[in-house]
Amino acid sequence: MIVALVLLPLTAGALAFFLRSDGLRRGLLVATALAHSGLTVAAWLRRPLAELGGWLELDDLELLILAVTSLLFLVAAVYAVGYLRREGRDQREDYTEGFLFVNAPEATFTGCLLLFLGAMTLVIGAQHFGLMWVAVEGTTLASAPLIHFHRHHRSLEAAWKYLVICSVGIAIALLGNFFLVVATSALDDQLGGLTVRALAEHAGQLDPTWLRAAFLLLLVGYGTKMGLAPLHTWLPDAHSEAPSVVSALLSGALLNCAFLAILRLHGVCVAAGQAAFSANLLVGFGLVSMGFAAVFIVGQRDYKRMLAYSSVEHMGIAALGVGLGGAAGFGALLHVVNHSLTKGMLFLIAGNVLAAYRTRSSAEVTGLLRALPASGLLWLAGFLAVTGSPPFGPFLSEFTILRGGLAAQRPVIAVVYLVLLLLVFVGMAMIVPGMAHGETNVARRREPWLAVVPPACLGIGVLILGVYVPRPLADAITRALGALGLS
Repeated sequence: MIVALVLLPLTAGALAFFLRSDGLRRGLLVATALAHSGLTVAAWLRRPLAELGGWLELDDLELLILAVTSLLFLVAAVYAVGYLRREGRDQREDYTEGFLFVNAPEATFTGCLLLFLGAMTLVIGAQHFGLMWVAVEGTTLASAPLIHFHRHHRSLEAAWKYLVICSVGIAIALLGNFFLVVATSALDDQLGGLTVRALAEHAGQLDPTWLRAAFLLLLVGYGTKMGLAPLHTWLPDAHSEAPSVVSALLSGALLNCAFLAILRLHGVCVAAGQAAFSANLLVGFGLVSMGFAAVFIVGQRDYKRMLAYSSVEHMGIAALGVGLGGAAGFGALLHVVNHSLTKGMLFLIAGNVLAAYRTRSSAEVTGLLRALPASGLLWLAGFLAVTGSPPFGPFLSEFTILRGGLAAQRPVIAVVYLVLLLLVFVGMAMIVPGMAHGETNVARRREPWLAVVPPACLGIGVLILGVYVPRPLADAITRALGALGLS
């Protein structure tokens, strides 16, 4: 089943390049997303056995990230059908803004989107650190053409920055893998490969110095892809220049995959007695990321870049929670789910706003509730959710992290955490409400259901998670923390 989960989108992605009909490609995109979601549900109901000699396996943590990725991709695929229709019409017109409308072939978009799903699925299922490294690099190669989809000089710059910076990060992660091999040198042939399970079982025999060095390099390498500051510099450009469908997947799915790679080695460090070292690094990077995001969100004039810096903040929150451990660790994994749904909704709504107003400047977008009532309402709801306001899911997960920090007797970190959350709230509150209210020079228009229903579904999910955490989700998070040694 794991191999099928990987091969299904890869095969469909390759096929999309050869189909001549746009309608067939869009149908293939949605059908693949539905099939992938069906296989994911089946994996939840009956966990598949390890495959390829233990190199592919889905434990509770992997199933959690897989479910979020598959759900978000399905919603994005449905939204993409209407998005591609709109792009097909708009490219026949001449717009001076130059944000949209000079399309790359739709085959490139659909094919790379499906290949992107396949690469992310491989990252999630990979239990061998070498295979994991290959899969993470695969996500970079598959998603770079998506960032350059609009063929504008800004999107070209963003795509090259993404490729260069993430390639440097992946090179550092490769060096970390080499250090990990050196850390296992005392085991001779007992280990049987760089799989997560084998390393955890022999953690006590790993060289602690080389293991710490390996974790630091992997944290820097994969932290670049995760968007941890100050390694995040590719993220604002890529998220703001990519089509909104792609931005939703980059923020809501790709960042989680990089975080998953870091979590796996953190679990090995915990088993090896190096928990304090790896946890303190995660806490430090988490607070720095929140600080960077707070500084750049305040006064931000590009609403898509604002959402990108918000992703830096929330990845920092997740890293901080895992570093604190205990209840904060539970809140961190719950926050990963909440952030993915919330940011997916916001980026899709940002696509609606951009299509109507033809600008990314928040100062030029006013009266959103008048011009696009449904999108305006979801935009405000998303603002409340992403800033941790009740009754939405991020409030619950952020509060759980705060409570965990206090329970761990780290009040200074808890206070800094609260101050940074407040700064981000103030920064976004200076932008988002002004976009929703006031007069508008854009005529009120009928909003297609394909542009509203997908983000609305994500918004409903975030609202539900704010008042009720389903038992299967809570149990999966608890078991995942136990497997990492963080419970």
